[in-house]
Amino acid sequence: MDINTLILVLALGNLSLCAALFFAEHGRPRPAALALWTGAKQCQALAWLLLYLRGVIPELLSVPLAAALLFGGLALDAGALWQAAGRAGWRRYMAPALALALLLFLLAYALGLDAPRRGGLGALLAAGFLLAGAAPLALDWSGAPMLRRFLAVSMGALALAVAARGALACALPQGWSWLSPGTTQAGGLLAFYLMMLANGFGYLLLAREEGERALARLEVVDPVTDVPNRRGFYQALAPWMALARRPGLPTALIVLNLDHFKRVNDGYGHPVGDAVLKALVDECRTQLRDSDLMGRLGGAEFAIQLPRTTLADAMMVAERVRAAVARMPVKTERAVLTLTASLGVTTIRAEDSAVSLFQRADAALQAAKLGGRNRVVEAPAPAVLDS
Repeated sequence: MDINTLILVLALGNLSLCAALFFAEHGRPRPAALALWTGAKQCQALAWLLLYLRGVIPELLSVPLAAALLFGGLALDAGALWQAAGRAGWRRYMAPALALALLLFLLAYALGLDAPRRGGLGALLAAGFLLAGAAPLALDWSGAPMLRRFLAVSMGALALAVAARGALACALPQGWSWLSPGTTQAGGLLAFYLMMLANGFGYLLLAREEGERALARLEVVDPVTDVPNRRGFYQALAPWMALARRPGLPTALIVLNLDHFKRVNDGYGHPVGDAVLKALVDECRTQLRDSDLMGRLGGAEFAIQLPRTTLADAMMVAERVRAAVARMPVKTERAVLTLTASLGVTTIRAEDSAVSLFQRADAALQAAKLGGRNRVVEAPAPAVLDS
């Protein structure tokens, strides 16, 4: 396969990735990383197409423009991977690196550097961006999935292959022994082709993997308040139910319900209701330890797990939470709302199941509501049988 055919394959390959992504994601909002990655592939496709058309388009126009598009596309490619890794500050470093790379290449072109050395310099600069794209895949190596490790190693190795091609072209522009300039150039382009495949399919697989993790998280986390939902709270509570059968400090459970919360939704709308629930969770967290767990059971009802906490201490915590909620103002566009909460408190007993535990806590909560709301009620102690 000759050099021009490899360049055409790179152009068409990047274009096909863009087309596949366009039809796969049509009509759906794209994450920032995916939008960057799409732009990167478009820039690279145009760059390779300009290089392929060098004989048709004047070289004075095609080569500098192709270099700018290629370096820009590789920088966006690396940025997309950093963005996907949660490092949104990549622009502070990538933008100066891109400007420097363009300046060096254009300076070499303006000074009349011969084509082999100029191509070698371009390969070295491109390899730097390729290594910058492989770096975020190696973050948290010990906890990274095997797919990410494979991509980090393969992309790093291919980036080094491109750098080796550039170094050889700069040091030996006329080739050496059996290693002709055409052979090193073909090797570099082949590394770019393999990088395109690894990066393209690998990124799509990583995006799918991230989507699956997000769906799995939605199964156990409440999207409004970002605390565990009923299922997630029950899962976290299960080990403490088992520990209750052993001697030691008990685990307490508080069930909390906002008083007259339906009036907020009916009078101000659900967005205001959601804001109230978020404010409630934030306020409650200020009264809890890091080891305590708060979850949303549904509507305006929440549960709080207090590990290694006696009933007396749990009552003190519940009273603190009640008082904090009562003095918590929630600002909305139409008014400043003040709310109260009713709370039921109990501890996990050795004979408890999740059903019996929550039945007892709910009974205490209902007693708090019947007693006038805005109060804390503890569940009655277990009956002691006379011998």
